[in-house]
Amino acid sequence: MAGLWFEEFEAGRIFEHEWTRTITEADNKWFSLLTMNTQPVHIDNVAAANSVWKRPLVNSLFTLGLMVGMSVNDTTFGTTVANLGMTDVKFPHPLFEGDTIRIRTTVLAKRESRSRPGEGIVTLRHEALNQDGVVCGVCDRQALMRMKPAAA
Repeated sequence: MAGLWFEEFEAGRIFEHEWTRTITEADNKWFSLLTMNTQPVHIDNVAAANSVWKRPLVNSLFTLGLMVGMSVNDTTFGTTVANLGMTDVKFPHPLFEGDTIRIRTTVLAKRESRSRPGEGIVTLRHEALNQDGVVCGVCDRQALMRMKPAAA
């Protein structure tokens, strides 16, 4: 599905995105090392086994990236200008290697841009839920969206 134009977003609309993603050991370790996050609980199985979690914890920035990325096809694919910011990022429950997540997006608000004609700002809340339906991540994202082009 192509992304939505600014006019097509309505506050309160909820998207239950169809994509799911099982997070593998390679995903977690590679992401952590590519971003130079050497936190042992993400990359060292022995250290993780001795932690409060007793196993590797998924890197929270990987979770954040998945929350946004897995929502793109239904919301902003080809119609976004830019991400303006992410706020209220929370990780209320841990994710572990082997967990499968799905994403839910709620449109919180929208307004026309004051400085960029033909564009508007949409605020989206993304939530990551594990295979048990437990919310493991939340973020509010402000996206600058294109308005529907005028008919030629």
